[in-house]
Amino acid sequence: MIENLNPIPEEQANLYIVETMDVNNLPEIMKNVLSLAQTPAEKDMLLMSSLVACGSVMPNLYCRYGIAAKRYYPNLQLFIVGSAACGKGIANLALELVKPIHEKMPLIIPGDATYPAFYQTLAKQKGRGYIHESEGSVITDIWRSSTANYNTALRKAAEHEPISRARCREASIIPNPQLSMVLTGTFSQYRALVPSIENGYFSRLITLIVDEHQAFNSNYVQPSENSGDIIKAAAEQLYHLYESLLFTHPREFCLTPDQRTRLGHHLETAYPTLIRMLGEDFHSVVLRMAVHIERIAMILSALRGISPLTAQRDSAESLLCSDLRGISPLTAQRDSAESILCSDLRGISPLTAQRDSAESLLCSDTDYATAELIGNKLILHMAQAYQLVKGTEKIETPAIKPLDQKAILLSLLPAEFESKTLVAEAQSQGIPQSTVMRWCSQWIDRGTLCRLSYGHYKKIA
Repeated sequence: MIENLNPIPEEQANLYIVETMDVNNLPEIMKNVLSLAQTPAEKDMLLMSSLVACGSVMPNLYCRYGIAAKRYYPNLQLFIVGSAACGKGIANLALELVKPIHEKMPLIIPGDATYPAFYQTLAKQKGRGYIHESEGSVITDIWRSSTANYNTALRKAAEHEPISRARCREASIIPNPQLSMVLTGTFSQYRALVPSIENGYFSRLITLIVDEHQAFNSNYVQPSENSGDIIKAAAEQLYHLYESLLFTHPREFCLTPDQRTRLGHHLETAYPTLIRMLGEDFHSVVLRMAVHIERIAMILSALRGISPLTAQRDSAESLLCSDLRGISPLTAQRDSAESILCSDLRGISPLTAQRDSAESLLCSDTDYATAELIGNKLILHMAQAYQLVKGTEKIETPAIKPLDQKAILLSLLPAEFESKTLVAEAQSQGIPQSTVMRWCSQWIDRGTLCRLSYGHYKKIA
């Protein structure tokens, strides 16, 4: 049984995740990856970044949450907050896990991209993407010109809500974005993306606080000889899981009735203490942590399927299964009306259920308990981030200079354009029509533009 959060002060004294869990309960692939970390903080950063990276390459797998039974996919967004020299670089190993998949199927989206470039890439990849940046300043510097757009897009992607954009003469929409993200940086860089606790993105972005400095260790000068082999092997396993999910029908991941009851009871009994301490604004964080817990359980269960002969012997064990290379891709449908999961691994009894003509994957008690434990710790990290952001809410972020906005807007326009094109592009950047038409007159006066005819302009090199 997972320990309760009460008493809160005691729990807050230890925010470490991995050192409070039984690592043997993790899927084999995660245990192998975590063997590369040394300190408790490194293990936490590697655990969370790897879970996010793995979740980005699990297509056709989803769960339902809430009264409306809304679909959620295994996509998480994570920001690791820490000072310089705290060892955040270890999170970069998570990027290596998805690179082989990216080479076959474009997935990675550079953080060093303007919002239009980000949107265009995400749309080209049919709404699927993975952002990984180890230098928060890269993100905040390039995003500063369109922070509102990025914030809104990331918030919507976290809920798989449509992201729309009016650009020049065209309007486009990404109907079901499935975006995962790992960022690391300082608190000031974090706050540039999450300026306020009232911002809806705060509760959707998982925050991991790292409050320690990395001591010098001679082992870092001479890394382990097999570290590269471990990551390579894990990446290959993940690639096979990705393939198995890609070419099958959508599968629904389900908590058992007992697990769902336990999750609801947990929300009602453990987390309200934090809400009373921090205020009602923290309520949204608690509700979304329930979604995060279910997503983490879904990722763990999928990864469990690529750990041959290491399945838990719980009565409610659920796994993706097959006899291909000891990996567990989902089996083909037997007929149009019924499909089942099968396995030839000893001691595994896959459970099946029909819902919307899709196979259901039931969560094991082990994976649910692990996900709940991770959620218990993450909620405390979120509470610390909440207090930090709320304590500095009155500090204004650096203002955007109009000249910067003007230059960015002008660079996005074609060589020749019409007034409606200019207005549409400006509105997509959050610039009022009256302002942009005033800028247009200034560009003409300065010789940056010339008017070819009424409402028709041309850039002058």
